[in-house]
Amino acid sequence: MRCPCLSGLPYAECCEPLHRGDAAAPTAEQLMRSRFSAFAVGDAAYLLATWHPRTRPTSLALDPDLRWYRLDILDRTAGGPLDAEGEVEFEAYWRSPDDRGSQRERSRFVRESGRWYYLDALA
Repeated sequence: MRCPCLSGLPYAECCEPLHRGDAAAPTAEQLMRSRFSAFAVGDAAYLLATWHPRTRPTSLALDPDLRWYRLDILDRTAGGPLDAEGEVEFEAYWRSPDDRGSQRERSRFVRESGRWYYLDALA
C-alpha cells in the first residue's frame, strides 16, 4: 500500500514505523506527513502522542466519514534534525459522502529530547 502522505514510498517503509512507535520522525516535515497519514488511517492515538503536552487536547475523536486523500507541502522553515523548532505549511484534502474540501495550515513544531511534536497552527 502506498503511504497516504504521498512520499512515493510504501506505507510500511514510510509512516507506518512511526505510527507503530518503531521510529521517530527525524524532521518536522516528516512528523507533519506522519500526522496526515494518521488522519488518513484513523490513528487518533498517534495524533495525541505527537501533540505537544502544552497544547494537546485530552481526547480526539476522528470523523469516520472523512477520507483524507492528498497532502501538499507548500513551505517549510527550519525543522531539520538539529533544529529545536520548525514550521510546515500544507494543504490537506478530504472527501466525505456529502462534500469535499481542504484544510490549509501553517503548523508549528518543537523538538524536545530528540522528538518532534506538533505545537499549534499559526493564524
